Parts: sequence; C-alpha cells; structure tokens
Amino acid sequence: MTISTRRLAYATVAAVVWATGCGDGSRPGRAEPSADPGAAQAPALDPAAEVEIREWTVPWPSTRPRDPYVGPDGRVWFVGQQGDYLGVLTPEDGEFARFDLDPGAGPHNLIVASDGTVWYAGNRAAHIGRRDPASGAIDKLPMPDPAAEDPHTLVFDGEGDIWFTMQGGNRVGHLDTETREIRIAEVPTPEARPYGIVVDGSGRAWFTEFGVNKIGRIDPATMAIEEIVLPRAGTRPRRLEIDGSGNVWYVDFAEGYLGRIDAAGEVREWQTPGGQAARPYGMAMDERGRPWFVETGPSPNRLIGFDPETEAFAWSAEIPSGGGSVRHMFYHPPDRAIWFGTDAGTIGRATLP
Repeated sequence: MTISTRRLAYATVAAVVWATGCGDGSRPGRAEPSADPGAAQAPALDPAAEVEIREWTVPWPSTRPRDPYVGPDGRVWFVGQQGDYLGVLTPEDGEFARFDLDPGAGPHNLIVASDGTVWYAGNRAAHIGRRDPASGAIDKLPMPDPAAEDPHTLVFDGEGDIWFTMQGGNRVGHLDTETREIRIAEVPTPEARPYGIVVDGSGRAWFTEFGVNKIGRIDPATMAIEEIVLPRAGTRPRRLEIDGSGNVWYVDFAEGYLGRIDAAGEVREWQTPGGQAARPYGMAMDERGRPWFVETGPSPNRLIGFDPETEAFAWSAEIPSGGGSVRHMFYHPPDRAIWFGTDAGTIGRATLP
C-alpha cells in the first residue's frame, strides 16, 4: 500500500468556445491532430489542500482490476477484466475476496445497487450479470442479439434501472432491473463506438462516441438518439460527467482537452496540462461540480482537478504505482473520495480537498 500527496497550480490553459450543431461530423476512425483555433489565459489557483492518493495491490496479478464501486456497506467492488472475476476490497483492513465468473466472461464494468446487488457487464460473453447479495448466486441476462452486442459501461438512472453502452455493437441499451426487459437503440453514425455513459436529472442518458467527434443523447421514452457534433474534427471523447447545473463535461482522449457543453448547447474546451499527449481517460465529478480526470499519457499517470469558477487546472497528483492506465472512476461523496483501478494492478482512492 502506498500513499502520494501533491499539489500543483497550472496557470495557462487553452479556452475555446463554439456553438454546437448536428451534422455528419468527421469520418470515424483515428484522427490526425487538429490545430487549436484559439486560446485564452486562465488564472492560477493556489489550492488550500492537497489530494491524497492511497493504493492497495490486488493479489491476482495481470488481471486488470478496474471500475471500482463502493457498495452500501463500504466495501469496494471491482472487476478483473482479464481474470474473469468480481473482486471486493475491505479498505479498513486491506482484505480482498474474489468471486470467479465463467471463463471468457470478460467483465468490463460493474455497479452496485443500494441493496448490495452487483451488476456487471459481461463484455465478451454478451450478457449483463446480476450477483445476489444474500446467496451470491449470479443470473446472466443475455443480450437480444448476442452476436452483435457487447455490454461495455453500465450506469444507474434515478429509478434504479440501468443504461449501458456497447462499443463494438455500436448500440446503447436500457435494462429494467425489475422486469428484466432490455431495450436496444442503434447509434445513427456507423462505427461511433459508444463508450462512457451518464444520466442527467431528466432521466436522459448521455454517452460519448469514441470513434468520432460526437456525443449522443437518448430519450428514455422513445429510445431516439440525438447526436451533438463537437467542433474539432480530431476530438475523440472517451468519458463524460454531468454537474449539478446540468453541464456535460467530457475528456478528449485524442488531443488532450477537457470540454463542457452547457444548457444552451455552447461548447467550451480547455487544453489539459499534459497537452496533446495527455491522453485523458478516467473521469469523475465531485459534489462541488469540479471535474477530475486522469492523464494516462504521462508516466506515472496524473490525477488532475479543474476548478470551474477560476477556470484553472488547480490540482495534480501522480498515481504512486504509475497507473499504466486509469480507465474509469467512481466518486463517493461521504468520503470525498474518487476510487479507481489501474493497469498496474491496484485499486486506488484519491481523497479530495
């Protein structure tokens, strides 16, 4: 177990403002870097407190522990993507437990309900799994079209139902957790690669289209998808979050930007401290409306915090294990803590200022 604390204020970021629109966007696939069409100076912020990062080494090497989620009893659940298991950490004593899944399940992500039920994405086996908190039994809910649907990232809505993306299948789905009904919508743009997903206060699911420069929004009643084209053709949004005011924040993995879409549809972006090579990936939003993300380009990876009031990247903390890649993060308000997994084989907790 290791601990890292650090604080750093960044004085200069690029701030670019556009109005969004809908259209064809760029061709799917890898984009070449595009020029920054404008920049503005952002003020420096001297933070009053530091970020503290603590990591626990997972006892099963080379299994890619990822996507931790704090359950109602305070234990931290996660998946072993390359080990086909569900894992759980008790932070107080550092003890781990492992629950094996069928070989080839390829669990990509999990979420935990208020009653302790664990839901996971069986990415390589075309199902969503449900682990009963009392018996430990696992039910597998197959996708309507197992040949074309690969559950990727799950998220709860306000009713306790689940929205999920399917990156390879180019679809977004909704699971009614009571009736077990699964509804599927195909993304209009081919090879859009729907990736990160969040739900707003109106019950609409927002998701990134990692294969193109778009963010999608889906209506829960009709399953109709609206696509928002981001201004730079080279943008490849990977994760996103929504703050208390309804602003949608995203990270551009390809060119190293933090972006925001406000209620009026205006897009504003800031070049991240690591620049074009930053590779921002895992993302979380705290209760104060501050977006946090990890730059996976640098080694070690760096957790970065942005202050929307001052428009400064105000906090930075290196991942003690190096990270490798931090792919997804979960914010737990009672502890003011972000939980994450790393390709270095650890589960981490960042306690925020």
